[in-house]
Amino acid sequence: MKTDRLIGIITTIQQKGTVTAPYLAEKFGVSRRTINRDIEDICKAGIPLLTKQGAGGGISIMEGFSLDAAVLTGLRSLDSVSKAPASDLLAAKLGADTDIPRDMEIDLASFYKNDLAEKIETIRRAVKETRRIVFHYYYAKGEADKLVEPYRVVFRWGDWYVFGFCPAREDFRLYKLRRLWNLNVTDEFFTPREVPPEKEPNRSRTESMTDDYIVTAVYEPAVKYRLVEEYGPASFITREDGKLYTEWGFSTPEDALRWLLSFGVDVQVTAPPEMVKKMRSAIKKMKKRYKT
Repeated sequence: MKTDRLIGIITTIQQKGTVTAPYLAEKFGVSRRTINRDIEDICKAGIPLLTKQGAGGGISIMEGFSLDAAVLTGLRSLDSVSKAPASDLLAAKLGADTDIPRDMEIDLASFYKNDLAEKIETIRRAVKETRRIVFHYYYAKGEADKLVEPYRVVFRWGDWYVFGFCPAREDFRLYKLRRLWNLNVTDEFFTPREVPPEKEPNRSRTESMTDDYIVTAVYEPAVKYRLVEEYGPASFITREDGKLYTEWGFSTPEDALRWLLSFGVDVQVTAPPEMVKKMRSAIKKMKKRYKT
């Protein structure tokens, strides 16, 4: 792929200092004309390459400039959800002396890596071919078969989604890949639609979600780490007795209930009365279920 070759050219020049166009052409198995075009593209991307003619000349990177190692680290992170290891392929093309950074590891996969990689590959193929996809989806209110026009695969808020248009709802939606199964690409083609700015999935979580259902609760000190992890250390007030007071907004009462129940005996809801009632009802149901 051209992208691999461009990264390879930059890395090779970094390692060797100065190289010739014939050397690069032979190394990457392309013509000198292709290498010359690649050099132009690299310069257009903002990486300053210098060309010196004559004996001892060649192509080099402007003194003081170095390729951010995060580029290769990011490439390696994609290996965790790819069927073909991009970083290893790149290393093989560059030679055994290539030093892909190992001081940071990013694993974007989950416990079902193989299924996730398969889903991502299938969705990307459908996006490229502008073909609709079908899948079975599980959500809070039940489950259903979906037909969607896929636009891109998105990694947001610590999870993977497919962003697309749902003809049935006539709206753009994000579908979590962990809830999406029996995925298939159909023979139906679609014409990409213009995505309204307010529907773009790259908006922040606070912009795309309305958290106006306010719940007041008190948590035990033992679960402070969870509050910090989710909302930060300034999200609660530590009382004199050591307990943690919070007043947070949730998208829906159902979302609030699921979050609060996950703390078991380490939380006490104080308001609104409706949520206190929901907690009592849920606890009563659990008690009845485990009654012997």
